[in-house]
Amino acid sequence: MTATQWTATSLLGRYDEVRGHTERLAAPLSPEDQTVQSMPDVSPTKWHRAHVTWFFETFLLADNEAGFSPYQDTYWFLFNSYYEAVGPRYARAERGVISRPGAHDVGVYRGNVDERVRSLIDGLDQGSLDKLADTIELGFHHEQQHQELLLMDIKHVLSLNPLQPVYAGTPAAPTAPDQLGWVEVEGGLVEIGHRDASFSFDNELPLHQAWLEPYRLADRLVTNGEWLEFMADGGYRRADLWLSDGWGRVNNEGWAAPFYWAEHDGVWFEHTLNGTWPVDPGLPVSHVSHYEADAYATWAGKRLPTEAEWEHGVRADSERAGAASGAGNLADTETWHPRSAGPANGHLRQVSGDCWEWTSSAYLPYPGFQTAGGAIGEYNGKFMSGQMVLRGGCALTSPGHARTSYRNFFPAGARWAMSGVRLADGGAPRLSTTGTGA
Repeated sequence: MTATQWTATSLLGRYDEVRGHTERLAAPLSPEDQTVQSMPDVSPTKWHRAHVTWFFETFLLADNEAGFSPYQDTYWFLFNSYYEAVGPRYARAERGVISRPGAHDVGVYRGNVDERVRSLIDGLDQGSLDKLADTIELGFHHEQQHQELLLMDIKHVLSLNPLQPVYAGTPAAPTAPDQLGWVEVEGGLVEIGHRDASFSFDNELPLHQAWLEPYRLADRLVTNGEWLEFMADGGYRRADLWLSDGWGRVNNEGWAAPFYWAEHDGVWFEHTLNGTWPVDPGLPVSHVSHYEADAYATWAGKRLPTEAEWEHGVRADSERAGAASGAGNLADTETWHPRSAGPANGHLRQVSGDCWEWTSSAYLPYPGFQTAGGAIGEYNGKFMSGQMVLRGGCALTSPGHARTSYRNFFPAGARWAMSGVRLADGGAPRLSTTGTGA
């Protein structure tokens, strides 16, 4: 939802910017790279490029282009993700067996739809433009979500290649971890949710009140070095640290370290989009599930924040610091990987970018939430079951897409997303007898 006043010129400029960024992200990849589906949660790069194009064709052109007909009838079926109201769709887990259309043909499809969208927008009067602007801007943010997924997915694809290919970039110089600090946050009756006229997804609304007891948030994310201590203390072997479902995953799937870590000759290595390198103890741990995040917090004698605590704490700290919360290590830095927190400054660090941060909150509707009518109403509301909320953005999140009220969500066992851990605690220190999270 948005109250942005768009003109045809500004809307077309933003359209070209978003669409062009997707193609720039895909440019380092071969056609073969773009076809691989390495597990059911991963979609091929060319599928992402086609699906976001299908979105504009389906939700914009279909109802507004004179004499509309789909670019290709079967594409309507192949590139629908989960919109039941639009019609049947190809099975998600089998997207990788579709060798045609190839990456080049997907590019032709993108070009065709782009030309038609530009023509449509150019021909709209201001009244019609105002009516369609919300749908078009939703398409921008939908494509930005898939830009992040494109990078997360190709990271997994390349991780399985014994040639250890590099997507882009080089690793940062090793960093020394600093001492974990804490930021006290006053409790009380606070407002949660999106609160201005800029774009937001429907799940960020409505603005509502929540009561919070005084608490504190760790001033940075948990590091690889701290995670190594957790592992050395039997973190993946101690049932007392784990939620029951998480302990089942540990045993059934053989979890012994974060998702992209592997041990060779006593040294832990981590696969990144920059290549495979020894684990840097000063960088944030990433690609851990909610189950792992919760187990670590238990080991450290702390807990994960609720999403209301995270949002209010970040907002309040930003106001105290007089700094915007939107700056951080997002995809525009082109690091493609979390970076160290930087010097302690008495305020929260790494709140926008680096890693999505698990909360203890289940993904549920806010009080008064209403699902939009039609197929577009399937965007968020239908997933409000069996998911946990993450906040903050990551190093693969497109610039302009992260915000304090943004609610990301994944199942508790998901590990392929770039997710990390920020600890929380009550207002008074609670000393740990089993870990280092004092």
